[in-house]
Amino acid sequence: MALVALRRGLSRGCLSAVTSRPLSAEAAKKPRLCWRDSSSVRAFHAEQGNAPWPGSQPVASSRAQDSNGPAATAGHAEQQKGPRTWGVELSPELELPPCAPGALQHIWEDSALGTPSGQFDQETPRLTNAELLRALQAQARLGVDPPTGVLGTLVAECQHRLRQGTLAAQELCVVGESLAELRGPGSALLQQIGRQLQGMELADLSLENVVAIYGLLQACPDLVDQHPALLGRLNAIALTIVPRLGPKALSQLLGTLVALDQAQALPLVIRLGRHAIRHLQRFTGQELGFVLEAFIHFGHHDQFFTQALEQHVAVRRLALSPEVLCRVTEYCGRKRILSEPVLAAAAESFVCQADRLSPHQVAALLAPLGQLNYSPPNAPALFGKLESTLQERFCDFPPRTLLGLLHSCSLVGRHPVNFMARIFSPYFLQQLQGTESRLDRLSLAQLTQLFLSAVLECPFYKGPKLLPKYQVKSFLTPCCSLETPVDFPLYKLVMAGLIDLLGARHYFASKVLTPYGYTIDVEIRFDEEGFVLPGPVAEDVHKRVALCIDGPRRFCSNSKNLLGKEATKQRHLRLLGYEVVQIPCHEVEMLRSRPELVDYLQSKLFSQGRESHW
Repeated sequence: MALVALRRGLSRGCLSAVTSRPLSAEAAKKPRLCWRDSSSVRAFHAEQGNAPWPGSQPVASSRAQDSNGPAATAGHAEQQKGPRTWGVELSPELELPPCAPGALQHIWEDSALGTPSGQFDQETPRLTNAELLRALQAQARLGVDPPTGVLGTLVAECQHRLRQGTLAAQELCVVGESLAELRGPGSALLQQIGRQLQGMELADLSLENVVAIYGLLQACPDLVDQHPALLGRLNAIALTIVPRLGPKALSQLLGTLVALDQAQALPLVIRLGRHAIRHLQRFTGQELGFVLEAFIHFGHHDQFFTQALEQHVAVRRLALSPEVLCRVTEYCGRKRILSEPVLAAAAESFVCQADRLSPHQVAALLAPLGQLNYSPPNAPALFGKLESTLQERFCDFPPRTLLGLLHSCSLVGRHPVNFMARIFSPYFLQQLQGTESRLDRLSLAQLTQLFLSAVLECPFYKGPKLLPKYQVKSFLTPCCSLETPVDFPLYKLVMAGLIDLLGARHYFASKVLTPYGYTIDVEIRFDEEGFVLPGPVAEDVHKRVALCIDGPRRFCSNSKNLLGKEATKQRHLRLLGYEVVQIPCHEVEMLRSRPELVDYLQSKLFSQGRESHW
């Protein structure tokens, strides 16, 4: 019979196979190098008889000179795979191994030999629903070309059974997802499936059927546009079944809500997030990634979920897979959550298994340290291990991944002195640019700030300099900014207090762009006798005060710790000769009246008891 081989292959699991590949031998380790931190700057200047930062005018940074440094090698670009839609599985037999396409192709060929098309059409109705849909789904997933007419026969049989009403909701979803992969979402049969699902009584469906319909809508977003009420009804039903969802189904639902951008389903997201606490120990790395991505996408933050996540990581920090730990650290970095248990576990995990981590995993584990301005307890061992890892595997790191990793280390005050010559070299910059006509804005800003760190904080660095054409004029841009814009309500409040204190608006300037790329929220100039100079006056400036009006987005979301980019900005401004005065939002919020605000600003600006003059 024509379909005997196909039926046997799909029902008995003859497509399963196991493949393995031995791991490559570990490369020999090279001597570790040293990382220079910010504390070494004072000692260096003291030995040279110089002050690390002047007390008068801001010092001018060194001009970038054309220097041909040693050519650095760069790795190939790391390819990122986008999220895949999750299909409905009728049985575990649908988990097909890599060798399955070839086996299925042989089954198609064997079943088609000597078989007239009419006989094939006659035997198709004898397949059970599970066998029919398994064949259609395998064809869609594996992309194997069947004999002429076979695919059409399978689709026609599905359409016949759809009209007869013999396909359940879950089976309809399998057909829909397969058709979406084979013929696109515009097929007539797919539209018929959408209409039939729209007319169903969703409250009577089982949990598996509800999950299956979510999978179909993610695979066919056009159905959401054609039947908008279907997803709304489905979200209402999902609220009632959340307690019965397992870790896989729960993460899949959150992934679908993100893919369909269901901002109106925030109550469902919140309830799913609370229920996710019960499954933390059972989530795989991909499933946990769906949960964390949903929190980030919808701007949701659950304190109880974060606490449970910290406890889970602290207890099982050495048993967690790198994939899971990377997902958690990325979540903390993107949500600005300073979680010492998570970050310390990430640092410890890197030291223990750095040789087994991919470049992307290394960056995912360590980049949040700089973003959140956190130095782990094992910082010396961590950065020593990172030095040796980069020295051995420099070519394996994609240029943008490597630049972001080194820039993150600089934010936490650990400057990659031994790699600056490589990243400033023309060869590395060419590899960083790739096939694009120019470097992206973020890469240019990171290169500029790294070069500024080399000039200000690593005066012993004598390698190549970054050419002026690669340096940005401002770190504050609408996108890819290395500065956080000032909080406008807090800015207006401080401005009103300064006017009351100094007597007039022209005694201070606001949003001043310095020659070094940083934007100062408020700048006040003093002469040698301590008088406040009007804004237009440029001569006789003895001291410049930079007021940093730090709103909540310049701090970690759960602490008073400045973000790494803001701490670096204030550190550089001090080295450039500015007297930095920080006005944090949590201090201003404690003031109850305008006179208290004026007294507070006076104590900040004239801390040595001098009288204010203007």
